[in-house]
Amino acid sequence: MSFFTSELKKIDSGRTNKMDAICGKIGIITGGANGIGAAYVRRLFKAGMQGCTITDTDETNGEKLAEDVNKSYGNGKALFIKGDMTNKKSFECVFEEHKNHFQQLDVLINNAGILRDKTWEHMINLNVTATVRGTLLGMKYMGKNNGGCGGTIVNTASILGLRDMAGCPCYTGTKHFVVGFTRSMGNKFWFDLTGIRFLTICPGVTITPLITDAEKWVFDGFPGLGKVLSDGLGSQPPQTVDDLAEGLNTILNEGENGSIWVGEGATPIFEVIIPKIHDIKADSCRGR
Repeated sequence: MSFFTSELKKIDSGRTNKMDAICGKIGIITGGANGIGAAYVRRLFKAGMQGCTITDTDETNGEKLAEDVNKSYGNGKALFIKGDMTNKKSFECVFEEHKNHFQQLDVLINNAGILRDKTWEHMINLNVTATVRGTLLGMKYMGKNNGGCGGTIVNTASILGLRDMAGCPCYTGTKHFVVGFTRSMGNKFWFDLTGIRFLTICPGVTITPLITDAEKWVFDGFPGLGKVLSDGLGSQPPQTVDDLAEGLNTILNEGENGSIWVGEGATPIFEVIIPKIHDIKADSCRGR
């Protein structure tokens, strides 16, 4: 692990909640049909979310999740919209249909993402381009500068957005992008303009097909690379999707604008602070 990662400062997340970011609110969760996204849907409805659009390419599981939520919390509370986050028109239609159904948007969770260096162009479209597009659409529908009431956007990076991983350099690069992009959006300029709080969530190794299938999706033509990735991921402490969903609930209620949060190893989610440039200057680190 690099100095950069090892020197990240853990902050006590046991602070008094400043706001109730979920109860009575309306959200959109991308990649919400399965895994982490589905766990987010269930946890936030448990916390009092009033309504949610679930969007994903997986229509079967998405429709089933929305049906289950509506049976538990009331008809019309959950809406599934089949959407391809890599397709500009499809993604825009999700927001349009959401507005027609709910007339309100308070929380956007840009959760959709893949770990597939083998198909790196598609992965960049989903992990990077769709994150930017989703953020801009969220600002269009929530921003005070556009007649909205403000809200919260959570973008999904990864623990690999804060360190290196030889087995999946392209995926790691996409998650570094999400960290830098969302930190930059979480600036006073953007908050004053839009009234939107921007947060970054960095999941550690979470037990989903994204992790269990990862070895199949490394770059072609590099013998042993799959094992390098599986060994690297296997050395990290695992957690369940429910562990991470609990962490999302925490950061929505406690996270400062621009903050970065890490959830790993089935322990409480924690905030990290990226050091100033001069604090990580090589000469300083070596004690010169």
